[in-house]
Amino acid sequence: MTALAPLALTIGDPAGVGPELAAAAWALSDAEALLPFFVVGSARVVEEAARRRGITVPVCAVKTTDEVADRFADALPVLDLDDLPYTPGQPDDAGALLALNALATATGLVRSGAASALVTGPIAKSRLARVGFDFPGQTEFVADVCGITPEHAVMMLAGPSLRVVPITVHVSLRSVPDLLTVELIRSRAAIAAAALARDFGIAAPRLAVAGLNPHAGEDGRMGTEDGAIVAPAVAALREAGIDAFGPLPPDTMFHAEARERYDAAICMYHDQALIPMKALDFDEGVNVTLGLPIIRTSPDHGTAFAIAGTGTARVGPTIAAIRMAGECAKRRAMP
Repeated sequence: MTALAPLALTIGDPAGVGPELAAAAWALSDAEALLPFFVVGSARVVEEAARRRGITVPVCAVKTTDEVADRFADALPVLDLDDLPYTPGQPDDAGALLALNALATATGLVRSGAASALVTGPIAKSRLARVGFDFPGQTEFVADVCGITPEHAVMMLAGPSLRVVPITVHVSLRSVPDLLTVELIRSRAAIAAAALARDFGIAAPRLAVAGLNPHAGEDGRMGTEDGAIVAPAVAALREAGIDAFGPLPPDTMFHAEARERYDAAICMYHDQALIPMKALDFDEGVNVTLGLPIIRTSPDHGTAFAIAGTGTARVGPTIAAIRMAGECAKRRAMP
């Protein structure tokens, strides 16, 4: 395996919990056996956030990623983009610009090979929109930079107990049946299967495909979508050599015995996927973007402005996102 470049962790919105959680993750990096990482953002903000959290974290500004390996053992390296004041819980346009600059810079570093994976801190989408961010979220931005269309950037939530892929994401429940097509389900599930093999080391991934309706439609008595759309998509996946099965009644897919039979659950809409995920792995769930030429993970929470700077934000999701990014990076580096 070739030597790995460090992981790039974006600061997110500097008024949110991202800066303090980056510092807290570094403080636990030895105990958690994390690969070396660096923060893209503001050294001043990270240093002050650590102090406010009550932890001792030496921060060192770096100019290139080549410096990270030598500095990481003794200090948290920060690629310093702006000397902003730390104002937890008080987001502003300057902070949004820093978040956007950090995201763009870090994505470029990973694409160039100067960093081995991208871990994105939480942002405030409404604030970013005020400074010209014309994307629904970070996923779409990263996909666009990488030359990937949004429909080929697939969200997976992964934790110790469960992996889920929602076919439709941030749309109303009313619109889901009209958005589902055989090709959408087939293509997103196929992207998930390829990523599970490449980045998660699962040679022959098993995909459990949820039905849309209660009881997976019960032969059309509770809706026709499962027979007309979901079942043909599963058949197409199986014809392509992917071990997919379903449509399954969603209410019986997520108990312990059922989860042993698959590596990822393909779900039809946001809450069908995320409710069981967060019930089982709330503190360890990681948002992974599949289908990209680079590795991108993110902790599965928002900016939490209301508790930023109070020291109460849990570091577990950030550690899980850094760990998963490192594990995927190591697998991609294998010959």
